[in-house]
Amino acid sequence: MVIPIKDERDNLRPLHDRLCQALEPLRTGQAAPALADYELLFIDDGSNDGSFAVLEELAASDPRVKVVKMRRNFGQTPALRAGIDWSSGDVLVTMDGDLQNDPADIPMLVDKLLQGGYDAVFGLRKARQDHMLVRKIPSWAGNWLIRAVTGVRVKDMGCTLRAMRRDLAEALPLYGEMHRFIPVLAQMHGAKLTQVEVRHHPRVAGQTKYNLTRTVRVFLDLITVKFLHSYLTRPMHVMGTAGLVSMGAGFLSLLATAWMKYGAAHPVNMTGNPFLLLSVLMALVGVQFISMGLLGELLARTYFESQGKSAYVVRATLNLEAPAERRRAA
Repeated sequence: MVIPIKDERDNLRPLHDRLCQALEPLRTGQAAPALADYELLFIDDGSNDGSFAVLEELAASDPRVKVVKMRRNFGQTPALRAGIDWSSGDVLVTMDGDLQNDPADIPMLVDKLLQGGYDAVFGLRKARQDHMLVRKIPSWAGNWLIRAVTGVRVKDMGCTLRAMRRDLAEALPLYGEMHRFIPVLAQMHGAKLTQVEVRHHPRVAGQTKYNLTRTVRVFLDLITVKFLHSYLTRPMHVMGTAGLVSMGAGFLSLLATAWMKYGAAHPVNMTGNPFLLLSVLMALVGVQFISMGLLGELLARTYFESQGKSAYVVRATLNLEAPAERRRAA
């Protein structure tokens, strides 16, 4: 379990109790799926309400409780990244610490992941218990926009209750506020995804960290994700296309200027025609777009070659050693 928290002091003890109630039968074999063991990893993302003191008490009484305390509030995405890095399980289940997610749904998620051969199983909140104007409507609009732009079919991008295999979780490029786009990032890596309905409860303690300002941030992050999803390895395709369109529009504007000078019944002086200026502007913009595309190609090559990164992801191999091991053997 990977659980980022921020100022959730009053929710931590009830959350710990419910997690143990849900996971202990799986560990002892009293319920399916059977687990070898589990750990509860809490990431304290700069809490100021005494949450860490509660976590210290829980860790002292339960050795399965692990705690990572951040030096300050870095945000949910870095906290989630820290949780992935410091966790040790083969299957990672993430959730918020506000008790709106129901720990009783965890066995279903894990069973779906293991038995269905999926790389990630995402929760779909039904009968969502949130404020209509501040939370639900912006969330519906954001989910629709993300699906329309990226083509990912997961309906509830914002549900933090999800189960993932470790190899996928470690491969996700989590920085900034990309936790909202984990289904998109997972699909970028060729993961097999599904979603299941989960319960959702109203918040009974603490205060929500979300507000309407996140809508703007989601839209800006969506532009980044779309570029990474479609054009990271070929930036010239998007920049070059925009440049050619701009230069084509400039050429049409120049033709219109020439026609107004030589073909119209009432000729218009070219030097005073705004279409002439528009054609020059569009040509310059087109050259700039193409130049940015060339720079993007150089940066993409630097990104992949200088860091030894690959432009592809391998799911599995048969009768093959890893390339580095093969080179060492040679």
